[in-house]
Amino acid sequence: MAIRPAPFWEALDPGDRAAVQRAATRVSLDPDRQFVTQGEDSDHLIVVVRGWVKVVAQSHAGYRALLALRGPGELLGEQAAVERGRRSASLLTATAADLLHVPATRFHVLARARPGIAAALEQTLSQRLREADWQRAGITEPVPARLAALLLDLVERCGRPDGDGLGRRIGLSLSQDDLAGLLLTSRRTVSRVLEQWRAQGWITTGRQSLVVRSVDQLKRQAAGE
Repeated sequence: MAIRPAPFWEALDPGDRAAVQRAATRVSLDPDRQFVTQGEDSDHLIVVVRGWVKVVAQSHAGYRALLALRGPGELLGEQAAVERGRRSASLLTATAADLLHVPATRFHVLARARPGIAAALEQTLSQRLREADWQRAGITEPVPARLAALLLDLVERCGRPDGDGLGRRIGLSLSQDDLAGLLLTSRRTVSRVLEQWRAQGWITTGRQSLVVRSVDQLKRQAAGE
């Protein structure tokens, strides 16, 4: 898994953070709250202060897919800082979350006046393009390798020790449909791989919960061994 650069908020110095906070409205939301709707005409940006957010898209045929997970410090709606347009995806809270809502017009003013904010935005836009490239390139890799890499990334980003201390619990409620969406594959394929790994004792699962029991085995899978 490629090393992630510092998220938007961490890339700012204290003065830039204070400037963004003055321009923003802080919002606290419960889990499973949709706060941006795909297709709506709005142009504010969002900084995740605490918690996790799901980026979800729905096709004209009604298929719903989880495109990404954004955590503390990350910027959402970054395209609003570049061009005004309808939202390309919906945003909903995966956990309780604190968010900063910044109107695009105010953000434009800040970015012109403070080079650090402009640089952090540019870094975010570049990271999004790299993520899209990695996803397209990775589609040719076997699903077990891609699923292992995804679970390892989630363990690193939001994992916590399990109750017995023998595994790492992914601290987000994710369904098999969610995992399939992130991998651009079918739920049936994800289910089959997870069933094999459960039988081997590498993971344990519950209702929208997953504990990684063998990080080393998943690392081998991710490496294609």
